[in-house]
Amino acid sequence: MNTKPAEPTKKIKVWDLPLRLFHWLLLIAVAAAFITIWAQSARNLHMLAGYCVLALLLFRLVWGFIGGYHARFFNFVKGPTGVLTYLGTLRAGMHDPTKTGHNALGALSVLAMLLSLLFQAVSGLFNHDDDLNEGPLRKFVSDSVADKIHDAHEINQWIILALIVLHIGAIVFYRFVKKDNLITPMITGSKALPADSSTESATGGNVLLGAIVFAVAAGVVWYVVTRF
Repeated sequence: MNTKPAEPTKKIKVWDLPLRLFHWLLLIAVAAAFITIWAQSARNLHMLAGYCVLALLLFRLVWGFIGGYHARFFNFVKGPTGVLTYLGTLRAGMHDPTKTGHNALGALSVLAMLLSLLFQAVSGLFNHDDDLNEGPLRKFVSDSVADKIHDAHEINQWIILALIVLHIGAIVFYRFVKKDNLITPMITGSKALPADSSTESATGGNVLLGAIVFAVAAGVVWYVVTRF
């Protein structure tokens, strides 16, 4: 029985460590927020999870400008033409699994998720519910505005769930249909490419800088929550 020898590969850096930590910590914080939504005894944990989500998102917004190459918004966010072009390559079966970073379609998913979660976290600061639980900034808005914020907060949770399902579906699609493993690089930071690939490792993403940015983001959230 003849076996085809494995093609030589090389590993290149794709995702920096601060971005990977952000990704998995955000997953944990969002999951905790959903798990603690309905339990009255866990409402304090729900609010704490929301604060963690907000701090992580503030970090990501800053990291989108000063982080590693593939973390920077201007390196992966494309206009309508770029999205349509990428959709054309998918229809033609031309997706290249050796490409690194977010594709044009994935960029839209990332932006939608970040914006939806940011709205949820910020609206939670002004939110109230029927059990007299209030966000720390509730006192700065009128009852009618607070009611509208509450309704929007309730609706947006379903949008977030839909985006999460879409995100998981895309991962499964690329893994089994396009033969492109998106999970492993987000764990290890590296991706195996053919040895003759011209793609180079991503640059940037200093860990100390990431820690400083997150510390500042967490400090801002702490100040808002405790001082107002």
